[in-house]
Amino acid sequence: MMSDVSLVSRFDALLADLDGVVYAGPHAIPGAVDSLKQLSGLGIGLGYVTNNASRSPAEVAAHLRELGAPAEDNQVVSSSQAAADLLASLLAPGSRVLITGSPALAREIELAGLVPVGSQDDEPVAVVQGFSPAIGWKDLAEATYVVSAGALWVATNTDMTIPQARGIAPGNGTLVAAVAAATGQQPKVAGKPEAPLFHSAAKRLGAERPLVVGDRLDTDILGGNNAGFATVAVLTGVDTRETILAARSAERPNYIIDNLADLHRPYPEITHDDGTYTCGQATARVANGAVGVIGSRDDLNSWRAACAAWWAATPEAAAAKAPKLAWLDH
Repeated sequence: MMSDVSLVSRFDALLADLDGVVYAGPHAIPGAVDSLKQLSGLGIGLGYVTNNASRSPAEVAAHLRELGAPAEDNQVVSSSQAAADLLASLLAPGSRVLITGSPALAREIELAGLVPVGSQDDEPVAVVQGFSPAIGWKDLAEATYVVSAGALWVATNTDMTIPQARGIAPGNGTLVAAVAAATGQQPKVAGKPEAPLFHSAAKRLGAERPLVVGDRLDTDILGGNNAGFATVAVLTGVDTRETILAARSAERPNYIIDNLADLHRPYPEITHDDGTYTCGQATARVANGAVGVIGSRDDLNSWRAACAAWWAATPEAAAAKAPKLAWLDH
């Protein structure tokens, strides 16, 4: 049975990841821009959530506008803003915060009513650590001194790697790990997959029922789930039908779509009867640790049914585990 309303119209806002959802490299993903443009006509809010703490939200918004996407500066919420919100909720106004990161990060700390400083000598009560290609040993040492002395420590995000033109390079998580190794401490994390970034974005949009869309289970979907929001995995980026089916419980999305245009289509209801899960024309059931699917391998509904059946059979999966799939054509 199809519900006749579009998937996205069940929600009051869309919180969208960027890379793998809106664009891939320098180019917009086909259909993504038009799908995002349709939201304002439906009265549905739009926010972009990014772990990138080295570019300012205004720079990210300008890039989105170049691609034709609707993006006011205040629609972009970065992990540096979430870190600033988090610090502002834990510290008195005017508190001094050591910046281990970019000028864009220092600016967000300032906008949150806190005072960015550059050295232990300035007597900071907290450290905020975000990615910047300019960070060197002296910066990490300064952060280590302050964290070791008992200051509050917040990291914008802990992505271990960042893609660069020449290959995979160390990300903020790698630099955070250096300070963690030296101090024996762990920071509070504002960005994906933790909840603060998503809560900051929803608050800014005044959204009560946001839908989080992302292409990565370990950041976007886990983060949206951690925030208590509905999540939808889109198949235009990192994760695939196979990896989504195998997902551990914490990283399982509520919905799976091929592309952002599917947000504007009705989402098929998944029903179950005595262990058989039905989605559209496809059915799936679990037997002897394998998932038997009646349906076409090319039909996303077959995978939606398979996920429903497998996830019901393995509700407490602490690690990813791919079931054997048996395709039984009609």
